[in-house]
Amino acid sequence: MNQTTSTADSGAALEPATGPLGLGEAALPPSSEGWRRRARRFAANPLALAGLVLFIVFVVAAITAPFITPANYDDTSYVAQTYAFPSSSHFFGIDAVGRDFFSRNIYAIRVSLAIGLGAALISALIGIPLGAIAGYYGGKIDWSVSRVLEVFQVIPPFMIAILLSTLTGGGIIELVLIISFTSWMNMCRLVRADLLSLREEDFVLAAHAMGIGTLRIIVRHLLPNALGPILVAFSLTVPAAIATEAGLSFLGVGVNPPTPSWGSMIAEGLSDSTYYWYLEVFPVLLLTLSVLSLSFIGDGVRDALDPSAQ
Repeated sequence: MNQTTSTADSGAALEPATGPLGLGEAALPPSSEGWRRRARRFAANPLALAGLVLFIVFVVAAITAPFITPANYDDTSYVAQTYAFPSSSHFFGIDAVGRDFFSRNIYAIRVSLAIGLGAALISALIGIPLGAIAGYYGGKIDWSVSRVLEVFQVIPPFMIAILLSTLTGGGIIELVLIISFTSWMNMCRLVRADLLSLREEDFVLAAHAMGIGTLRIIVRHLLPNALGPILVAFSLTVPAAIATEAGLSFLGVGVNPPTPSWGSMIAEGLSDSTYYWYLEVFPVLLLTLSVLSLSFIGDGVRDALDPSAQ
């Protein structure tokens, strides 16, 4: 009788610490109120809000490019006005081969966003599973993944990207894959570090005792608790990928002509920039604004999800 009473008391003592699933509150993702509080913190950050507004402007411009530009990006019908300065009919002027420079810069937004978002998505698809497996299982698996991460840490990712882009001949699809291959490590490190600490929590041990499978524990209970670092890493991978693409295109091993890229346009206008300033100023300005806007968003997401700001 005493043993039964003691067991019941122990169960009652543990009950408040368990959530609806019986796995503990730590197993639950943040509540809707928690996300609203984080959204308010993000909105209170002026730089993050400015970055979001600017990013929306870029997205709208990329989607509506055929309707807001006077010509296609490779249309050379303005060859008679080569090197024309910016005017009311050609906002960014005409380039060296008779193409409307405003059109090329707007279409370059499409290229940069496609490569940036695509590379970040594939990086997440590579880094999150690897980091989760390494962090959850530990041992030899964690050792193997850690050695791979160390190899990429020793060799500069941009140098690897230059080599691979040179060998493949460049191109949008190739750049997405190459940049993904050199960008997944940060996501992997963050997820691995989080799961190494979370796997010893009581709610994980309770899940094991209930017979819940490993995959379900990782996907439904561990990764939601690592969602904050994942979102931050993703939001900061996009501008890094855009900058990498611009660097590769500037070196001539990125996006293939005549597809517009801010990096290639900067390289093409470099020799004429002393007099025809607009060939450098506009692509540099738009590249800078795009990277800054996404970086501000990433910083804002990081601050909004910071536990110390709760």
